Amino acid sequence: MEKTLEGMGEPRMKQVALPKDTNSAGNIFGGWILSQIDLAGAQAAREVAPERVVTISMQEIIFKQPVFVGDVVSCYAKITEVGNTSIKTKIEVTAQRLNTAGFRECIHVTSAIATYVSVTKDGAKKPIDLELKKAHGF
Repeated sequence: MEKTLEGMGEPRMKQVALPKDTNSAGNIFGGWILSQIDLAGAQAAREVAPERVVTISMQEIIFKQPVFVGDVVSCYAKITEVGNTSIKTKIEVTAQRLNTAGFRECIHVTSAIATYVSVTKDGAKKPIDLELKKAHGF
């Protein structure tokens, strides 16, 4: 069973890191990890803005550990704030891999805070439904 950090939020994405996702050093490209973060955060944001959300910002992201080919990368996300049209999410990323003893270990790779805006299919800002806010404790 995968170890998780307390309060990480719900699991949103789980992907195996593949050779096509590597950088010139042979590690998984940071941009690939950022795209997983963005997808996971958007999934969380769509709980209160089900039609459509767009990313408007990501706060500083520090990669604490490298991700290697074959690692199982998991992204956990939870909503932390909801405004009139904006949704702030906290995303945590782990990598599961075999250690030198042959056992699986779960390593915390990075965290991010991403903000999304609720929009219509035409891209106009759309207020978040008050009932959905209440249902999620905001």
